Amino acid sequence: MKAWLTQHGAALRDALRRLAAAALNTALSLFVIGIALTLPAAGWLLLDNAQQAARNASGVQQISVFMTQDADRKAVAEIESRLRAAAPGKWRFVPREEALQRLQGSAGMAEVVASLPRNPLPDAFAIEPADTAPEAMAALAKTIAGWPKVAHVQLDAAWAKRFDALLRIGRLAVGLIGAVFAAALVAVTFNTIRLQILAQGAEIEVARLIGASDAWIRRPFSYFGALQGGLGGALACLLVFIGSALLAPAIGELAELYGAEFGLRGPTPGFAVLLVAGGALLGWLGAQCSVAISLRQR
Repeated sequence: MKAWLTQHGAALRDALRRLAAAALNTALSLFVIGIALTLPAAGWLLLDNAQQAARNASGVQQISVFMTQDADRKAVAEIESRLRAAAPGKWRFVPREEALQRLQGSAGMAEVVASLPRNPLPDAFAIEPADTAPEAMAALAKTIAGWPKVAHVQLDAAWAKRFDALLRIGRLAVGLIGAVFAAALVAVTFNTIRLQILAQGAEIEVARLIGASDAWIRRPFSYFGALQGGLGGALACLLVFIGSALLAPAIGELAELYGAEFGLRGPTPGFAVLLVAGGALLGWLGAQCSVAISLRQR
C-alpha cells in the first residue's frame, strides 16, 4: 500500500511540474476547457432558474383550490388534513381576508374593493405539487375537485404542458451542446498528451527498456489530464458565478417591475463540485485514450 501511494504521489508531482513548466500553454488550454464547460453549465443553470421563476409566478405550476362561500373553519381544517395525508408537495392556506388585501393593493383596484358591500372572495389553498408533470398535476386537481366544500380547482393544464415541453427541448439542446463540448474537451486533452508523449519519446523508450510497465508510464499523463480538466471545470464555475453575479441585479430589478419575487440563483456548491469532477473525468478520459494509442503505436 505504501509503495502504491508513493508511486501515485510521484506521478501527481510530475503532473503538477509539467503544468507549471509550460505556464502559457497550460493557461491557454485551461481557457479553452473553461469556455467549453461554461456554455453547457450556463445553459443548464439558466433552465433551472427558468423553472424556479415559473414556480414563483402566479398560477404557473400551481394548483389553486377555492372553497365555497359557506365553508367554515371546520371545512378548511378537513381540507388541510386531506392535504397532509396526500402530501402533494408544498401548500399554503390563503384566507379570504388576505386575498382581499392583495386585491386592494393591486393597481387600480383600491376604489373597486372599497365599493364592495362585503368580501366576495372565498378561502383558498395554493398548492405547489412535488411532481410538476402535467399529467400528475391534472390527476391531483381532479382528485381535489371531489373533496367536500371545494367550489373550484384552477389549473392551467395547457400552459403547464407547453412549459414542460419547452423545458424538455431546452434540456435536450443543452445536453447536445454539452456532448459536443465534452468531445472537444477530450480532443484538447488528447492532443496535449500526444504532444507531450512525442516530446518525451526517448525517455519513455528508456523507461520501457529498464522494465517500466505501461501503467507506470500512463500514470503521470492520467494525472495531468485529470488536473487540467478539473482546473478547467473550476474556471468554468468561476465564469458562471461571475456571469450570475453581474446579471442578478438587472434580473432582480426586472422581476420587481413585474411584481414578482425572483432572484437569479448562481451555481451551488454541489453544482460546482459536479462541474469540476466532470471536467476532471473528461480530461482523464482524453489522457487515457491518447496514452493507449501512443503506446500501442510504439
